[in-house]
Amino acid sequence: MPEQPPWWTRAVVYQVYPRSFQDSDGDGIGDLGGILQRLDHLADLGVDVVWLSPVYPSPQADNGYDISDYEDVDPLFGTLGQFDELIAGLHARGIRLVMDLVVNHTSDEHPWFVESRSSPDSPKRDWYWWRPPRPGMAPGAPGAEPTNWHSFFSGPTWELDPASGEYYLHLFAAKQPDLNWENPEVRQAVYAMMRRWLDRGVDGFRMDVINMISKDVAPDGSLHDGPPLPGVPYGDGSASFLCGPRIHEFLQEMHREVFAGRPDRLLTVGEMPGVTVEQARLFTDPARGEVDMVFQFEHVGLDFDESKWRPRPLRMRDLKASFGRWQAGLAEVGWNSLYWDNHDQPRAVSRFGDDSPRHRRDSATCLATLLHLHRGTPYVYQGEEIGMANFPFTALEQFRDVESLNHHVQAVAHGADAGEVLAAMRRMSRDNARTPVQWDASPNAGFTTGTPWIAVNPDHAEWNAQAQRADPDSVFAHHRRLIALRHEDPVVALGDFTMLLPEHDEVYAFTRSLDGDTLLVVCNLGGSAQDLAGLLPEAVGAGVVLGNMPEDDPAVLRPWEARVLRPAR
Repeated sequence: MPEQPPWWTRAVVYQVYPRSFQDSDGDGIGDLGGILQRLDHLADLGVDVVWLSPVYPSPQADNGYDISDYEDVDPLFGTLGQFDELIAGLHARGIRLVMDLVVNHTSDEHPWFVESRSSPDSPKRDWYWWRPPRPGMAPGAPGAEPTNWHSFFSGPTWELDPASGEYYLHLFAAKQPDLNWENPEVRQAVYAMMRRWLDRGVDGFRMDVINMISKDVAPDGSLHDGPPLPGVPYGDGSASFLCGPRIHEFLQEMHREVFAGRPDRLLTVGEMPGVTVEQARLFTDPARGEVDMVFQFEHVGLDFDESKWRPRPLRMRDLKASFGRWQAGLAEVGWNSLYWDNHDQPRAVSRFGDDSPRHRRDSATCLATLLHLHRGTPYVYQGEEIGMANFPFTALEQFRDVESLNHHVQAVAHGADAGEVLAAMRRMSRDNARTPVQWDASPNAGFTTGTPWIAVNPDHAEWNAQAQRADPDSVFAHHRRLIALRHEDPVVALGDFTMLLPEHDEVYAFTRSLDGDTLLVVCNLGGSAQDLAGLLPEAVGAGVVLGNMPEDDPAVLRPWEARVLRPAR
């Protein structure tokens, strides 16, 4: 008898960003108590897994992705007791819990780093990347950093420690020093921590920037400069830390040490910026024992130039080429993760759809249909299921995100027009995804009785979960139908993918086929009607399995209309 496909092939994951989900104590910051209040919303939606963004103790320099204690819950979010309640409450509803795992770096306030920094002779010195200044240069002199790498959060990736005269590496914020995975003690400490969370009932991990844990180290211990970047005095070091030389070794070791032999099939998802299809096949090949799926970033890099702060219009054929390449590349080996947005990306309906009053509902449901009908595991980011949109930022004071604020300082200092910088931030800032979930039409959208840590989108009076739960035509209702379809129809979970009309600029069409059964998916990602009869005659007489609009003329695809069809055999 053939082996059953993994449960996550027919599952849908929902990401909770706790700070912005639901506040239970009136301090304006979402917490575990708030999530506990909203479990029935998740159950009604029908999702199978909750991915919980970090709730560990943290100074919150990067909203919790700077962890100072891997073994506890930050009082900001609640207690370990509430965490146990959350696991029990989700499991009682048939929902698994996946934790965020951030082990490329810690907080500079983590005891490991405090000890590492205490002395060059510390037994934990080698748990992080400490290096002297460039030969012949004084510590702190311009350009004395050990490499020329540019940080993801602007500025250099090296921070000087005046006490020792050495620098430590941080690919992200200065308060996020990178762990040295070359040191086996580091790896064993991480694996032991992971095992303790699994023993507590956690069902797996989403692993933050996990393909950066292996650095390309020269035999003498040095790291390599990268090619210079335009407009900044730094270089691109990514060749030295994206999918480095020992990455597969480390992930296979992690799998052996943490996951192998456990009776429950757990879920491991690797967030991997810059990963290629070819690399992803290796990472997700079950025979290799690494991770179940990866988050890749190709499709969310198509609407800007060399930096996300230089946005440009998205060409539909580029999106099709990207999605199609990933569908084909992981067709026989491995598995795709499917997403439009998350805590690091702008809102999908504003970025890829049309959030104008006329088209917002239709484009949100069209985008959802397109995504969920691909082969892979779909991820729904909180608020996406009700069509939440970008925030109408008008002033710098409204932003909270360290990446956005650092970019503004650096860009203006280098002569950029402040108004243009603000316009790019309004469109691309991570804060767009971090405004509170819009539960109802009350003043703070039902998120908090206090003052929210970041402003609630003023459109919440119209766009909120309470209004949509009772509306059979809402974005929420459509997500419920899409999730149910994946659960019920094996073609959606496991069928082969074939792209149609690859050169068309507005109609996105494809088939999914399994054991002689075929679904035809047609989506109009534009504001004008399309002649479906002329483009795909076989679609006109097909039965409608699911649509995002009431049935009208089968020969015409209305603006932002999506149909899942079953052609006559």
